[in-house]
Parts: sequence; structure tokens; C-alpha cells
Amino acid sequence: MENLTMLTDLYQLTMMQGYFINGYRDKEAVFDVFFRSLPFDGGYAVAAGLEQVVEFIENLRFQEEDLAYLKSLNIFQDDFLKELRHFHFTGDIDAIQEGTPVFPYEPIMRVKGRILETQLLETAILNLVNFETLIATKASRVVAAAGQGPVMEFGLRRAQGPDAGILGARAAFIGGCQSTSNILAGERYGIPVSGTQAHSWVQCFPSELEAFRAYARTFPDNCLLLVDTYSALESGVPNAIKVGLELEAEGYHFQGIRIDSGDLTYLSKKARRMLDEAGLTKAIIVGSNDLDEETIFSIRAQGAAINAWGVGTHLITSKDSPSLGGVYKLAAEGENGVFHPRLKVSENISKITNPGIKKVVRFYDRAGKAMADLIALDDEQFSDQKSLTIFDPIQTWKRKTLVNFRTRELLIPIFRKGKRVCQLPTLLDIQKYSRQELDTFWDEVKRLANPHRYIVDLSPKLYDLKQQLLLTIHNEIKSNQSREEE
Repeated sequence: MENLTMLTDLYQLTMMQGYFINGYRDKEAVFDVFFRSLPFDGGYAVAAGLEQVVEFIENLRFQEEDLAYLKSLNIFQDDFLKELRHFHFTGDIDAIQEGTPVFPYEPIMRVKGRILETQLLETAILNLVNFETLIATKASRVVAAAGQGPVMEFGLRRAQGPDAGILGARAAFIGGCQSTSNILAGERYGIPVSGTQAHSWVQCFPSELEAFRAYARTFPDNCLLLVDTYSALESGVPNAIKVGLELEAEGYHFQGIRIDSGDLTYLSKKARRMLDEAGLTKAIIVGSNDLDEETIFSIRAQGAAINAWGVGTHLITSKDSPSLGGVYKLAAEGENGVFHPRLKVSENISKITNPGIKKVVRFYDRAGKAMADLIALDDEQFSDQKSLTIFDPIQTWKRKTLVNFRTRELLIPIFRKGKRVCQLPTLLDIQKYSRQELDTFWDEVKRLANPHRYIVDLSPKLYDLKQQLLLTIHNEIKSNQSREEE
């Protein structure tokens, strides 16, 4: 991965210089990475982007040309630039594994270290985590809508630039897509690649039949024909059947057809009947054409005879929810390893942060189904030998008593004192893990429309700390106002 140290906002560096000048160079801080609302009005999100964050941290160095550019801005002092010359990350990072279903306000990542270091990481971490989590979540929804039919990611040409196309393909694979059309993503991440031919291939030959025969000669073991260049049912499917039967007679397996326009339900049903009547019962039908989870769900509900799906624009651009509102907020500050909880207050209740060094605990019933998540202080322990009553932090009368549970802490160590302490899983392992984790949630939570709200509460200890800090801040404001009035 390229050095992305300069992938930051100017104010990160100006704040770093401010800390440096004002004697805060050794102040320590803890930041949480989380989002406040689920994309797509959905029931869950799929965490992604950790591997890219790890690569970013391990390559974090200011190079001479970077320092020369910063000096040319006439903003930064020489002593501060000298500090940057030897800059590297020496702190701790804990994170939720890629592929894990996550929910609002849960720390996906926790960053602890010198304020000069932790401040710089904000922009790049959010850039990497927000995008991949968004696309992995979108892909998971598309795959869920497709049922047993595999989904191929076809979005590179519509992605917002090369990086979005490559990392989007990676995230889509985490979300459950079986392959990508993106060759570079396939090479870089080991994602299976797939594709057929374009309409231009058919148009370049004297006839559609000749185009199909030429393709079959070129790829006899992998012949899937695009049938809607002229007329899917009157021309494309009949010609595909001729070529398919010719391949079968030569001992090859005819893979099938792809329909890329028109009424996919109607056309696939007709095409299926024609293929079956010709004896090509094992030939598959691939559907594409600006698909998303809602369209796929509707097409399947109408009985479409589609076996696999090619999804591009709506997936890679997350068209109906183009950003994940992930944030990076201070939770504690201190010195020499002694931290004090910090809280951001807002008129908007949803923007009031949760203070302190926290963890996320997932509770499962004895059948292995996820019951609830608890955001708790890092030193809290929960025993499965006794019941636990949790409550909604806003509507506190909403309570649930958990019994016969087992727990799992979701945040795991990634860096300690600047050194990576974990082995990153392969992308295929992440995909398998994500599928397994989603299986622990009830279908009502994973429903595409109007999903059931999964319980995410604060521990009583964290809730009390938050209320105490809110009251303290309120009293300080009132006291200051009184003094000003005097």
C-alpha cells in the first residue's frame, strides 16, 4: 500500500502543532470510531476496512517531500516539522473484526496514544472504514435479496475513481459477493473474477449467431452468451440455443445466457422455457441491468428464472445511501496512562458522545443467537451465572433481563505500543466469518424493509458516568453564567 500519511485534513496538523506548542505533546488520548445511524434504513452494518487501516498505520511516515510541502505553506514552525520528521505511531488500537455485524454508537475501533499521534489518524481511518463498511453492508443486503443465487460485482466502470473500484470490490466480497469483474481487485486480493462479453462484441460480427459461435470457439469451457443486443427472445436466445447445442455435441458444457435489459422477470421465464425445451436444462440465466436489493427481491418474488446476478452501479456507489456517517470522537484524555473520561455535549441528543474507555460485549442465548449488545466500560465484567437487566439509554423504561447467556467482547487488540499484535485473516476467511456472524442474528433484524431494531444499550455503570458528566457540565455552565451576571 502506498504511504498515505498526508491523506489528512489541514486542521489535524494545525491542531497537532497547537498541542506541540502549548506543552501537550505528551498528553494521551483515547478516540472512538463509530457511526450514529444505519445506512439504507437497515437493521445492521458490516464492519470493513480494518486491513487498510493496518497498512496505513504500518506505513505512517512523513517523507522529505511531505515536510517540504508543509514548510511551503508558511503555517508550521520548524520545531514542529522536526518532530514530524521522526513521527511514527506508538500507541494502541483495538478494533472489531472485519465482517462483524455492527450497530450505531458501538466503537468499531478504539485508538489510544499520544494526542499528536491519535489526532493525525482521524481522517484516514474514517476515509477507509466509512467507505468499505458502507459497501460491505450494501453488498450484504444485495446478497440477502438474491437468496441462493450468487452475486457478481460489476461496478468498476461506475465507481468514483480507481480506489473506490478496487476497495469497493474488496468490501463487496466481504459482504458476500462471489466474484468481481475487476481484474486488479482480483489480482490484489484474490477475489474470483468473472465476466462474459459486451454488446459491442455481438455488434462487431456480421450476425449475432456468428458472434456467439466465435465466442464459443474462443471460450468453449466458459461460454455464457449475452442475448439482448437485438432481441432477447426472437434472436438472442434462439441463437444461444443453437450454439449451446453445438457445444454440448462437442462434449463441452454450455454455461448459459445473460440478460442485461428489459423485463427480467418476463424474459427470464420465457428464456428458461426455451432452454429447457431445447434440452439445455443445466444452462443458467444471469440477470443484470442497474439492479439493487429491492429490485432483485421484487423480481424474485415475481418468479423470475434467474440463477445468478450481476450488480454494478447501485452497489459500488451505494446509490441510495452514498455515505456512512462514521465519526472519530475523543472519549478520554490523560497522562502517564491515567485517563479521565471526556464527553461531547450537543443540543442534538444523538450527538452526545459516550465517555470513557469502552468495549462492546455481545450477548448470545444458549442456541447461539445474538440477544443484545452492551457498550460498557473496559474494566467491567459480566457473569453468565446470574441474570442481567439492561435498559435503553434514552427510553430508560424499556428494559430487558438477560438470562442463560454467553458473552463475547468484540474489540480485539490490533496494535500495542505501535506494533501489530494480530494476524490478519484472508479475505475468504473474512467472508466466511461474516456469513457465520450474520447467521447468529434473527431474520427480523436482517429484513430489508422495516427491520426489527437490535438492542444496543449502555451498561448501568457507563450510563451513570455519562449522566454524572452531563450534570457536572451543566452545573459548570450555570456557575459561569452566574459569575458573568455578577
